[in-house]
Amino acid sequence: MGQTALARGSSSTPTSQALYSDFSPPEGLEELLSAPPPDLGAQRCHGWNPKDCSENIDVKEGGLCFERRPVAQSTDGVRGKKGYSRGLHAWEISWPLEQRGTHAVVGVATALAPLQVDHYAALLGSNSESWGWDIGRGKLYHQSKGLEAPQYPAVPQGEQLVVPERLLVVLDMEEGTLGYSIGGTYLGPAFRGLKGRTLYPSVSAVWGQCQVRIRYMGERRAEEPQSLMHLSRLCVRHALGDTRLGQISTLPLPPAMKRYLLYK
Repeated sequence: MGQTALARGSSSTPTSQALYSDFSPPEGLEELLSAPPPDLGAQRCHGWNPKDCSENIDVKEGGLCFERRPVAQSTDGVRGKKGYSRGLHAWEISWPLEQRGTHAVVGVATALAPLQVDHYAALLGSNSESWGWDIGRGKLYHQSKGLEAPQYPAVPQGEQLVVPERLLVVLDMEEGTLGYSIGGTYLGPAFRGLKGRTLYPSVSAVWGQCQVRIRYMGERRAEEPQSLMHLSRLCVRHALGDTRLGQISTLPLPPAMKRYLLYK
C-alpha cells in the first residue's frame, strides 16, 4: 500500500486488557499521559480547524468540537489545526456510540486528503493521503475500498471489540506509527511507515448532527532529556496507579514534594 503499511497482528470492554496487554505502548506515552493535559488555550490550538473541513461541518467551541449537518448522501471530514512531523502525540476523541452511523472513521490525514464525497463511505483512509480506523466496523483503511480492509485489533473469530465513547489516538512520528488505546489499554500499532510526512488529526462522518470532540493530550520529543527527579516522580505515580493519585496529599511527605508529584 504505497510506502506505508497496515500493521497487522496488532476500555472499556471487559476483555480488552487480557486480549491486548502484550502490545507495548510507544516509548514516552506513559510519561506523556501522566502529566497534566495542556490548558484550554493549547487544546484549542490543536483542535478542529473551521477553515479545513467539509462545508457540511460546523466547528464549535474554538475547535474542541464539531457537528455534522444532516445532509443526505454525503460523507464529511475535518482536519486538526496542527500537523505533526516529529515527536510523539496523543489526543482523545469523544464520539457517542449512537451518533456514529455506518461509517465513523478516526485517524490522520495529510493536507491533501479530500474532506467530502457525495455518498456514504469510509472517506478517511480511502486514498493515499489518509489513514483511518472505522470504529464501528473495526476495519483499517489506507488506499482501501473496504473489502480488503483488515480487522483491528485482531480478535478471536466471532468476537468484536465495542469501541466506547472515548478513545485515544497515538501518533509516533519518531517511529512512524499510528495506534489507538481504549480504557488505558494500547491496542498495538495500526499503521507503520508514516515517517517523513506531516499528519493532521482527522475524522470522517456520515451521521447527521453527530458531535465529535477532540482533546489534545500533549507531545513528547525523543531528544528531550529527563531528570532523575522527574523519572522518580513517574515511578511514584506509576506505583500508586490512577485510582490512588488523589491520595498523594495524604502521604507523609514535605508539602513541596507533594506539589511536585501532583505537577503543581
